Amino acid sequence: MNNSKKHFINKFLSLALIVFILITLIPFAYSQENTPPTSKASAISKIDGVTVVLGDQTLFAIKAGVGSFSASERSQAVTNRIETMAKDLTVPVNSLKISDQPSTTDILSGDKVIFTITDGDAKAAGKTRQELANEYVPKITNTIIQYRQDRSLKNILFGVLYTVISTLALWLIFKILNQIFQKIFNGISNWQGRSIPAVRIQNFELLPASRITYILNNIIKSIRLVLVLGILYIYVPLILSFFPWTKQISINLLNYLFLALESAIEGLVAYLPKFIALAIIIICAYYTIKFIRPIFRELGNGNLSLPGFYPEWAEPTFKLALFLIIALALVVALPFLPGFGSPAFQGISVFLGVLLSLGSSAAVANIVAGVILIYTRAFRVGDRIKINDAIGDIIEKSLFVTRIRTIKNVVITIPNGTVLTSQIINYSALAEDPNYYLILHTTVTLGYDLPWRKIHQALIDAALATSYILAEPVPFILQTSLDDFYVSYEINAYTNQPTLMARIYSELHQNIQDKCNEADIEILSPHYSAIRDGNQITIPENYLPKNYKAPGFRLSHLDHLLNPSNEKDSSST
Repeated sequence: MNNSKKHFINKFLSLALIVFILITLIPFAYSQENTPPTSKASAISKIDGVTVVLGDQTLFAIKAGVGSFSASERSQAVTNRIETMAKDLTVPVNSLKISDQPSTTDILSGDKVIFTITDGDAKAAGKTRQELANEYVPKITNTIIQYRQDRSLKNILFGVLYTVISTLALWLIFKILNQIFQKIFNGISNWQGRSIPAVRIQNFELLPASRITYILNNIIKSIRLVLVLGILYIYVPLILSFFPWTKQISINLLNYLFLALESAIEGLVAYLPKFIALAIIIICAYYTIKFIRPIFRELGNGNLSLPGFYPEWAEPTFKLALFLIIALALVVALPFLPGFGSPAFQGISVFLGVLLSLGSSAAVANIVAGVILIYTRAFRVGDRIKINDAIGDIIEKSLFVTRIRTIKNVVITIPNGTVLTSQIINYSALAEDPNYYLILHTTVTLGYDLPWRKIHQALIDAALATSYILAEPVPFILQTSLDDFYVSYEINAYTNQPTLMARIYSELHQNIQDKCNEADIEILSPHYSAIRDGNQITIPENYLPKNYKAPGFRLSHLDHLLNPSNEKDSSST
């Protein structure tokens, strides 16, 4: 036996021992003191009058007073006399007799008057005094006999025996329950990952299997706690019912349970029409969603078309319709929920409304922006776009955010509110339209000394040599500016692969270098003046003729420049 089972048994035996000692001592504690008068004679009967009781039995009710004695005082006095007679075992039970007087009828125990029946009592009961006396005497006699039997030593010993048997039965029930629940816990642990899989939404793990197992264990523990408390609630009144001093407590405890069950059943029956209405609302909402789901699926697949409705609208429109249907169903169903009109329900509703109003302004703005972006078709999943400084492909477009994966495989998450207020450049929107291919462009600045026709041809050749650049339409050149020291040439080329922009630009720049070098075009922007006669040019050697030789410096005397007549002398010198 492991430590947990030993601990459980020790706790149970301690609890059972305490209950047994308390129940055993209660009768003796009650037998040493008089019963408080208020507990016996203050109970008001369902009929008019004050009841006379013995133990937990009601004998009759006194409705009329006598002289200065009220009905309550007479009831208390009669109760005390009957209880004194019942406790005195020397008084025989059959000693009760009836004595008729001119104006009263007395019930006597020997020479002692137990109860005096007046004409007022008879009139209140609608009977004669003799009829009331003949009715009360056997009832008092039988009640005293039962009272003495319940408090006899034999009955108390049987009560103790029944308590022991009930406690052993309780221990056995708890032991069986403990074994059953232990097997359930072990089974749940073994089912983790197999019979209890994780809850996933596509690739997102909403609830791991370990979390579901933890929740199931807590549910089973709660069920076990409810069973244990329920069994104990039945066990305690059962034990209390074995002893006359605590029988009334047992009856009261059971009455509380029965009243609670009765109230629950009455509430369930009263709620049944609302429950049926609630079920109808849920069924209507469920089948409405089930009906529209395949319609939007076919719209998204392109198998069904509506004028002005694009396939990419199908999924978000279905989600909006789903939200509206559920919201409408909730609005209609709320009045049928239990406790809808209660102050607690209204307080929670106000609290949630204020909470949503204060904390969801940004979320609502993003949702509205997301809906606008969906139906304006600013971009689609897979498009190459630019938002502010972020350039990349759209990988997710939701109601709250837009996610972009850059060419460096960095995912950027942008709230839809920011996207809506930003400039969106979509490189893919017209990429597949033969009339509106994407135009890639880059600028080269060259000096005025180079022929522009030669430059145009070199740049066009560089564009046509680049992968994913279309030959038709033909690339074209724009001279965008004539600056102080150079001319700006812009090469424009068509492509239908916007997602490869970075690679195309890189290869285009490489080809521009090669084609310009092949055409003996030096790529630079001459912002400076320099003596170039004796300097090596910047074109790589593999593009120069094999017999190329850098020219030397050409020098002239200053007086030769000033006096041309001396040219012959200078040349001879």
